[in-house]
Amino acid sequence: MRQTRHKLGQWAAACRDIARRRREILVVPTEDQRVALIVPPGEAAVLEPLEVGRLRAALRDVVLALDHTRTPEQREQGTQPVQVSV
Repeated sequence: MRQTRHKLGQWAAACRDIARRRREILVVPTEDQRVALIVPPGEAAVLEPLEVGRLRAALRDVVLALDHTRTPEQREQGTQPVQVSV
């Protein structure tokens, strides 16, 4: 039920699987400036509302870390944000 930082450049958000066992979703930046979510293999991650907030925080932290590695020129050439609704 917490958001933690495992290694430099790697974050995790706690969750549970369908059987209610504790698991983690790893949030990792990729070399091509994207974000990878690594979930429990072959299972669904079930998140409580508080855990969703922590996953959001982990995603934000990774994106901010990626942004710090970019030059001002790369930031200017970036794409416009897209709003996604579920």
